[in-house]
Amino acid sequence: MTTTTAAKAELLRSLHVPGTPLIVTNVWDAVTARIVAGAPGVKALATASHAVSFAHGVDDGEGLTVDQAIETARLVSAAVDIPVSVDFEKGYSADIAGLEANIARLIEAGAAGLNIEDSVGAPKAPTFPIEVATERVAAVRRAAEASGVPLVINARVDTLAGGGEWDDAIARANSYLGAGADVVFVLGLGTEELVKRALAEIDGKVSVISNPGSVPLRRLADLGVSRVSFGPGTLGLTLAHLQAAATQLTALGDYPEELGFQY
Repeated sequence: MTTTTAAKAELLRSLHVPGTPLIVTNVWDAVTARIVAGAPGVKALATASHAVSFAHGVDDGEGLTVDQAIETARLVSAAVDIPVSVDFEKGYSADIAGLEANIARLIEAGAAGLNIEDSVGAPKAPTFPIEVATERVAAVRRAAEASGVPLVINARVDTLAGGGEWDDAIARANSYLGAGADVVFVLGLGTEELVKRALAEIDGKVSVISNPGSVPLRRLADLGVSRVSFGPGTLGLTLAHLQAAATQLTALGDYPEELGFQY
């Protein structure tokens, strides 16, 4: 398992290319993982904690137990042959020793990468002091090295989404990269100008989250973004289609064509 996971982690890292971004359509269980992995062009997967939490009937923001989070990582990773990055929220531990132990368990479950957040609670504020958040990223890297798996760390910067200042967000991004993050996931880059500015001021690869109101995907690629994800948006997309179909069927309407989808 470790050798296979290590190879997947190396592959996942290689897919983060500025200008040719890794597009990860977020999943939340084994069946969504298989369906997305089977789509043409998909090279890696990422879970979304919001979607995983809602599928378990709990709130996002570590409403999941660490055991539930790790078991979901295990199920998703085992369902596909491509690399899986796990949204591991804040690591499910307030202390460094606990964080490192949880990362070791996550890697054993098959994760090739992870998201780690720098906000203390939900919503996206307040954040850990920058020194604490940086040490937490460094702890993830130490745990990965001890496991022999070059885990891809997508370090999330919640400053802007939580109403904080630009300079703090940039300082955090660069500090996390210096501590061992492979890419920084900056929330709040909702305009082309903000994306351009972040790319100019961050000394490494940048990941963003997108939706219909965001910068178009082709433009994000042109600007030099390395990774794009959609978070809970893919759960919303799925549920919207399901609700529309339920409405149509209940009204004795036509059978939706997708009712015959072979999975």
